[in-house]
Formats: sequence, C-alpha cells, structure tokens
Amino acid sequence: MLVISATFQAKPGQEAQLEAALRSLIEPVSAEDGVLEYTLHRSPTDPAAFLFYEKYRDQATVDRHSGTPHLGALLARVPELCASAPVITVYEPIASIDD
Repeated sequence: MLVISATFQAKPGQEAQLEAALRSLIEPVSAEDGVLEYTLHRSPTDPAAFLFYEKYRDQATVDRHSGTPHLGALLARVPELCASAPVITVYEPIASIDD
C-alpha cells in the first residue's frame, strides 16, 4: 500500500474555486480500481490550505490515477488557482494502531 499527501495553497480570493475543483475529483476517483481512500481536508486555521490524504493498493494504481483526465484537468488549473505548485509526498505505512 502507498499513502500520498497532496497539499494545495489557494491564491488569495481563489479559495472557493480551488475547493470546488478539488471536490470535483472525489466522484471520478471513487470509481478508480485500487484507490482505497481519497479524503479532502481544509485547514481549520488557514482557509486557503487544502490536503488530500490518499491510499492506493500499489504503484500501478498510483500510476493509473496520475494519468486520468480528471486529475490532468485539475493540474491544468493549478497556475490559475494555487499560490504555488502542490506538494506531493509518497509514504509507505510501517506501523499502525492495528499492529
């Protein structure tokens, strides 16, 4: 399993538009095989800061997700909506409370 965090910082005045664009990914991603979790968060202290917490079965699933038209459409809007490029970090789980 792979876990990805993807953080986005909206440009001033673009918070609602970025949120809508990010929310629009939920439905099509839910139909992707191998996506185990795809949860959008917003910072309680910074309404311009968003985080996707994502879980994938394997690297092949991540690769398929990365090539989808819906993700491509979002990434094309990043210069318009975001103050900087998204920060994408990949993790492998090594321990949990279930262990």
